[in-house]
Amino acid sequence: MSLARIYSRAQVGIQAPQVIVEVHLGNGLPSFNIVGLPETSVKEAKDRVRSALINSQFAFPDQRITVNLAPADLPKEGGRFDLAIAIGILIASEQLTCADIGHYEFYGELALSGEIRTVSAIIPSVMAATAAHRCCVLPSENDPLASLIEGSNRKSCTSLQQVWLDLSGQIPLAFNQGYQANDPHNEIESILDLNEVKGQQQGKRALEIAAAGQHNLLFLGPPGTGKSMLAQRMTGIMPQMSTTEALETAAVYSITGQQIELANWRKRPYRNPHHTCSAVALVGGSSNPRPGEISLAHNGILFLDELPEFERKVLDSLREPMETGKVVISRAARQAEFPANFQLIAALNPSPTGCHTDKRSTPDQVLKYLSKISGPFLDRIDLQVELPRLPAAQLQSVEHAESSAQVKGRVIAAYEIQINRQGKANGLLSNKEIARHCFLAEQELQFLAQVSEKLGLSPRSYHRIIKVARTIADLAAEPQIRLAHLKEAIGYRALERLLNQLSQY
Repeated sequence: MSLARIYSRAQVGIQAPQVIVEVHLGNGLPSFNIVGLPETSVKEAKDRVRSALINSQFAFPDQRITVNLAPADLPKEGGRFDLAIAIGILIASEQLTCADIGHYEFYGELALSGEIRTVSAIIPSVMAATAAHRCCVLPSENDPLASLIEGSNRKSCTSLQQVWLDLSGQIPLAFNQGYQANDPHNEIESILDLNEVKGQQQGKRALEIAAAGQHNLLFLGPPGTGKSMLAQRMTGIMPQMSTTEALETAAVYSITGQQIELANWRKRPYRNPHHTCSAVALVGGSSNPRPGEISLAHNGILFLDELPEFERKVLDSLREPMETGKVVISRAARQAEFPANFQLIAALNPSPTGCHTDKRSTPDQVLKYLSKISGPFLDRIDLQVELPRLPAAQLQSVEHAESSAQVKGRVIAAYEIQINRQGKANGLLSNKEIARHCFLAEQELQFLAQVSEKLGLSPRSYHRIIKVARTIADLAAEPQIRLAHLKEAIGYRALERLLNQLSQY
């Protein structure tokens, strides 16, 4: 047999399209050619595969070797096809016979010694292979992560020699090994607890509402008032991710090659990029599209501290992902889509000097500083809370504050009400779904209309107030949105009120 067909997977965004590795041994001068739109790292597989075969005690064919990676119009990169190419050469040269080779997919980069090294984006590949009812042969280091995919069939290996022994029926590889992962019924304890934050009851209340309804949140206050402390404790009061959500997040991390702890793989991610980061670092991009911070925060928290210090165009690049829950990166050569269903928590000082009431900045200077945040971006933030500077007596007091576990109990109860009612959190409701699930009586409608007219609310802000009020009602286990819920929701518009005051000077 001089022709072999082996299955593998490429990586395009968060997708793993099938690649058929065709290996042909023909007559002519000895050569080794790889075609099918391979990038430099794939072309270099020729040298890796040759050395790996020889050092694994196999004969390297003294023939014209042609490797085609189909489909030809799909760009291929990385060393993930090395193992598939090596197996194809062994079959084409009749050094290996395997009747059911079509039931396998192979991923792995080869060392010159024949050892098999880890590859990135293993989760999308194994998910796609599972859907195609094929068994994955993959590096042992990738196997723990791949084991998270329910129903997957996997064989883990450390060398090319091991794969040959398994496929030839001599020594089978470890099949579907189990690893200790987090049980979905076991809650993950957070190291950071809410009871460590002194005072700031309104800030804690806003954090609870944001966690229950997946609302975007902004903290406004002088330095040292606990803005960052509260944000860091957000994941400790949120419901842990479902299996589907956790796999989506793990898939994004596997693309970047970042490690995932199996014991905490259901814990929601928390990303805190520096204000000097670029739009590409935040949203994703480069010539070969890669996920940015917003995709790494998928199903979790993106915390932006010192919000006005970010470039305005960087912040505005978040507007579309905040609405759609995904980001599409288009380049001349390719296009990639990454999930970006993140929850934004932002923090800022209300003036360049730290506090807008310290008289060190004029109203014009404060307004100019805060105007770095565009109106459309601010429209997408549901809760805006001002955190006051605490008096020394309150800082020194020994108070018995609620723990994260206590708050989390209420958050989970409210979240389950939303899932049972509409299948998603209140913060993700569309306008049509708001009309269906957030009914307002005549008195509440009139009150909201008056407030909207007085504050000059945009339609987006109008609907976000209703969604926040719905979450407040769910926390109170109330089936109907009442006037008190609306009033509390309207009270969380601190930055808009401050901007209105400053504009009147």
